[in-house]
Amino acid sequence: MKRLINQHPPRTIGYLLGLLPFALLLLAYVAASAARLAENPDDPLLPSLGMMLETFWRLATEPSRRTGELVLWVDTAASLTRLALGVGISMLMGLVVGILAGLIPYAGRALSPLITAVAMIPPLAVLPILFITFGVGELAKVVLIVFGIAPFIIRDVQQRVEELPTEQLIKAQTLGASTWLVVVRVVLPQVFPRLLDATRLALGAAWLFLIASEAIAATEGLGYRIFLVRRFMDMATILPYVVWITLLAFLFDLLLRLANRWLFPWYGGRRR
Repeated sequence: MKRLINQHPPRTIGYLLGLLPFALLLLAYVAASAARLAENPDDPLLPSLGMMLETFWRLATEPSRRTGELVLWVDTAASLTRLALGVGISMLMGLVVGILAGLIPYAGRALSPLITAVAMIPPLAVLPILFITFGVGELAKVVLIVFGIAPFIIRDVQQRVEELPTEQLIKAQTLGASTWLVVVRVVLPQVFPRLLDATRLALGAAWLFLIASEAIAATEGLGYRIFLVRRFMDMATILPYVVWITLLAFLFDLLLRLANRWLFPWYGGRRR
């Protein structure tokens, strides 16, 4: 008898199993919404799917009466710009500092304690400090994202560099490679896929810090809009925005996963 742990579902059934939890959650929400709206048609807590779709469509296609802008796309562009800057800077720092700390012993001894200490600081605890230091503009929001995820990416890349077989480094030096050539020819090709994996794992935290910063000080953005309408208990706007953020985060994760699979097909961590 074939053991359960050795049984793998076919591709089609696997997709259906993946969709099943979402379908059950959707059915549960529809049932709860219908029950509440039957008792009180004006209940704002669990709007119907039709109400949410109508609100989402209005925000996406109808200009705002106050600004004349398409609210959904303005908020999305603002948030994605901040997120891209924060994640991009964090990736660059992770690559440079991670390789430096993992490959150069003196640099590792000097930087590792600082990186560990910074990684232990709750990023949201320093949010007021960032706003006081950098103001309430875009810089503070980007810095919060960098402060929140860069130490994690640095430590992950550093660990990957330290795990490289010593034989590879010795052989490269035996063939006359300088430290720079060792980095370019030996370290970078093996670290890049790990960098993309670490970034994928950090995306959830990056979104958290983005939404938190927008909720406190912003005039546009997905997090700003959610916290703006919460005072009116406008769940018909909040829930579609949450779903939209989830979809954007999933697309970011998917793009990084596909990039890793396409650029580095040999990488064993590509199935994560």
